[in-house]
Amino acid sequence: MNTKTLLKSRRGISPILATLLLIVIAVAAIVVTYAWIMTYMSSAGHQAGVQLTLDTVSWQDGTTIKLYIRNVGTSDAIIDKVYMGESSTNLAPVNHDAANAPVPADGGTLTITISHNYTSGTTYYFKVVPKTGAPLEFSRRAP
Repeated sequence: MNTKTLLKSRRGISPILATLLLIVIAVAAIVVTYAWIMTYMSSAGHQAGVQLTLDTVSWQDGTTIKLYIRNVGTSDAIIDKVYMGESSTNLAPVNHDAANAPVPADGGTLTITISHNYTSGTTYYFKVVPKTGAPLEFSRRAP
């Protein structure tokens, strides 16, 4: 057989088969993308469920500070650590009564009592760290 005759006798795939093949590839790509997005959203949603806010700070007798914390998120928070310092870059762990204390979701509150000598007129920086979710950072000036 002649080479030119052989090339002319070959035919491509039919347009119907090509269309079906493109549809299968598109559906497979959609399924993979959906699975990836659902995995990402479920892990991000779990961490975003804890959202701590500060209600107020109470300064008492020069040695006790009370932090009133509220959880406005959708998941319960468990307090892991509390830090305090005179600058935002120089925070140290402090003694407090809220280790592993739960803060209920949807507006639940917790009072954290810190035993620490403070100086009137000094600005103190605080960081309240839950086991999951973002930490709450703020500063307040002692009266």
